[in-house]
Amino acid sequence: MEVTGAGGDVLLLHGWGLNLRVWDAVVAQLSNRFRLITLDLPGHGRSPWPARGFTPAEQAWLIHQQVASLSNRYAVIGWSLGGQLALDLAAATPAQIERLVLVASTAKFTAAADWPHGTAPQAVADLAARLRADHRRTVSDYLDLQIRNGPAAGAQREALRAAVLQHGQAQPAALEADLRMLAASDLRHTLAGIHIPALVIAGQYDRIISPAASRELVHGLPNARYVEMARAAHAPFISHPAEFASRISAFLRAPVRRTKKRRRSPDRAHANGKSRK
Repeated sequence: MEVTGAGGDVLLLHGWGLNLRVWDAVVAQLSNRFRLITLDLPGHGRSPWPARGFTPAEQAWLIHQQVASLSNRYAVIGWSLGGQLALDLAAATPAQIERLVLVASTAKFTAAADWPHGTAPQAVADLAARLRADHRRTVSDYLDLQIRNGPAAGAQREALRAAVLQHGQAQPAALEADLRMLAASDLRHTLAGIHIPALVIAGQYDRIISPAASRELVHGLPNARYVEMARAAHAPFISHPAEFASRISAFLRAPVRRTKKRRRSPDRAHANGKSRK
């Protein structure tokens, strides 16, 4: 765990196969306004993974225990897998979490008859098979998929790979367990009970979590708004660091407004930098 900066506490949860180093650019942008808490998810980076493994609930509780030693009131930024864990935290410990930022996140990762916005189950099964055969190559290919179609793909790829190389690779057992969790998880039924103010950020060209899935996430949360970042892929905080930091800062510092019902049109960030509200 690393703590940087001063101000309101903000916990950052990274995605599958990465580690806390992936947030370095965000930390550099926001540490003059917030106290940022970064940690490795269980089995990722330098975080241990026991032989018996962890259930999703145990992972969320372990994260809560680590942060509780530093703060009893904080915001959470969760990216991809970290977004699902952030939703678990928000549902389990609402008194501790002030605001929620969900980046490239979804309530259900795999597609189903009533959920056309997810990844095909067979594609997840194929990824699991490749992971068992060669986990390093599989993670590397997955990093490439995260930045595909986004701007400056080469620089983004290097940033993601540098995070893995500098701070440690995820353990194969943890990768497999988290992939199984993503394949089985369906958080749609929990969303209505999460009243924490939330900002959902999607990338226009995301090949892993479709913007449609993120928009549905907003519809399910009682107090959420949506931003789609133009020309961004799965890691908008790497491809568009200044815009990402600006949106995060504005949301975390804005007065809390609670409404019983909301009928809002999504914000969409365009290439010219303007938003439609």
